[in-house]
Amino acid sequence: MQAWQVHELGEPSEVMRLQDVQAPTPGDGQVLLKVRAANINFPDVLMARGHYQVRPPLPFTPGVEICGETEDGRRVLANPALPYGGFAEYAVADAAALLPAPDSLDDAEAAALHIGYQTGWFGLHRRARLEAGETLLVHAAAGGVGSAAVQLGKAAGATVIGVVGGADKAAVARELGCDVVVDRKSEDVVAAVKEATGGRGADVIYDPVGGEAYTQSTKVVAFEGRIVVVGFAGGSIPSPALNHALVKNYSILGLHWGLYNTKNPKLVLHCHEQLTELAARGAIKPLVSERVPLGEAAAAVQRVADGVTTGRVVVVPSLANGAAA
Repeated sequence: MQAWQVHELGEPSEVMRLQDVQAPTPGDGQVLLKVRAANINFPDVLMARGHYQVRPPLPFTPGVEICGETEDGRRVLANPALPYGGFAEYAVADAAALLPAPDSLDDAEAAALHIGYQTGWFGLHRRARLEAGETLLVHAAAGGVGSAAVQLGKAAGATVIGVVGGADKAAVARELGCDVVVDRKSEDVVAAVKEATGGRGADVIYDPVGGEAYTQSTKVVAFEGRIVVVGFAGGSIPSPALNHALVKNYSILGLHWGLYNTKNPKLVLHCHEQLTELAARGAIKPLVSERVPLGEAAAAVQRVADGVTTGRVVVVPSLANGAAA
């Protein structure tokens, strides 16, 4: 089979190599899956660079989220068991953690429903306890993680403010349903959010960026507001001033979605059931901006690394090279 492998650490476009390899052999409790679609996530970038908390042994195949097919023909969602990730024709995954792929979504959309939407659901509902009528601010609202949070926030009855970088991304955020869109490249984020909220600020802030975005969050969080720290795609990990959280009376909430798989896996299944129901009635639908063939995976991962994509970019092995759409 063909699979992308990382033999040394660095930028994805430089260290990912497409090779002919033996199909992986499942271990105890694992299954072999034919990869129907593999969604690109920022952790794939970080793993290639050696900056992720999980460091699989070299060589490894990136790809942490797939829609796959079991030997008996079932469509499932899975997080492949590294080092045999999803940017390949076949991957392995833990049998106990497989989730049924929603019938309402195609393979690429289904592949993109898992990590980003689970993270959004746990962040907004389990950690921040978002309520209907509250104001939700989402940083990087046109990206893969942010777009999921926007849709989930709207489905929950919140007013959603999306912060983006650039006019093209602003257009995407509006299409996603953001009530207010702030372009950080041409607007003062703090001033714009305060104006949009009548000076009150946002009740819940969803931050997968870190750095300057987090600093902005502390300036626009409402009384009894909640800042959900999801990741640091901006590359800078902030050091919160706890005296500021005390004086303004807001909460800083960390979210590591992967822990639920071991600490409370029943909640992961419950979340998937909720997401499947929302997808079935059209309340959420992963924004797949590109479907690329397996041969173009490294270039696609690099585009995600460079922050020039919107929504989700998904690798579809059945596509012929040059057939990206």
